[in-house]
Amino acid sequence: MPMIGVRLHGPRTLKVEQLSDPKPPGKGEVLVRVDAAGICGSDLHMYLDALIGDTKLKAPIVPGHEFAGAIISTGEEPLSEHSGLLRPGMRVAVDPAQPCGTCELCLRGHPNLCTNLHFCGLFPDGGCFCERIVVPAKTCFSLPDALDAESGALLEPLGVALHAVSLANVKPGDSAVIIGAGPIGLLILEAAKQAKMEPIFVVEQLPWRLHLAEKLGGIPIDSARTDAREKLMIQTLGRGVDVAFEAAWADQSIQLAAEMARYGGKLVLVGISRDDRLAINHSTARRKGLTILLSRRMKHTYPKAIELVESGRVNVKSIVTHRFPLVQTPEAFELNADYRDHVVKVIITNP
Repeated sequence: MPMIGVRLHGPRTLKVEQLSDPKPPGKGEVLVRVDAAGICGSDLHMYLDALIGDTKLKAPIVPGHEFAGAIISTGEEPLSEHSGLLRPGMRVAVDPAQPCGTCELCLRGHPNLCTNLHFCGLFPDGGCFCERIVVPAKTCFSLPDALDAESGALLEPLGVALHAVSLANVKPGDSAVIIGAGPIGLLILEAAKQAKMEPIFVVEQLPWRLHLAEKLGGIPIDSARTDAREKLMIQTLGRGVDVAFEAAWADQSIQLAAEMARYGGKLVLVGISRDDRLAINHSTARRKGLTILLSRRMKHTYPKAIELVESGRVNVKSIVTHRFPLVQTPEAFELNADYRDHVVKVIITNP
């Protein structure tokens, strides 16, 4: 039975196609109907350049990795460590990372650094911008009634934000600046608030995103109209902040984040560089004695993310500005990549 899916063929070349139905789920696998999926900044990298970092698109694939839906069928022993025995009809959010569980990094508790990792939507593994997908049962997390599929899909970027803040080992009262008020930057703001960081500055050049950051509790700094470093230094009396989170395109924003961090402070790099280069003045980092941390995806965050959203402490849907049906995914990517129509976060739905 064929299904609708969207495949990336090259830079800015997404096509809606009839695809073969996924194979029946095997042992430890489930077939999931994708009800909602988010467009991530890393998806935009692949869309714009047909590569991300040193991973190149070598053949058409279905992109996408932020998703939730309902289980259609299961193979034998469909066990989830967190949700028990999975059954058809269960609503689940899916962790797109599929670590091996046996390599040194997995055994040390760092599955996000797995050396044998498979990841939905990253070549050569197909992703979620399709009607149905087979995934390991162990990557599924049962959704409580209070969370719809859209909220379930947004647990993945929230997890990325929670991991970034956790990586910095922050304490209540630590100050922060977040460079970039895209979806990840805004969710880092939410995660930093939960960690009781204050004050939290947000640097952004797109006014509608900066307005949303302010609405969510950040102190806005408009980098398009002011010297962002100078303004932050004035507001911190020349000290800088304890932790600077870079959540933009990892270009000149890395140096800016380093300049905003205090002496002895921390720099957490979350954004992905388009040219696969990390640019920072050696003297800035050396003189300040900065601790530089590179945040890779997330680990062990889904239970916490579910708790935060279910309790109402984090409203992940507050960042959603656009929704498109699956058949309009190419138009959605084009709008998102060009920053049109005050876009922040785009959700693809499968009615």
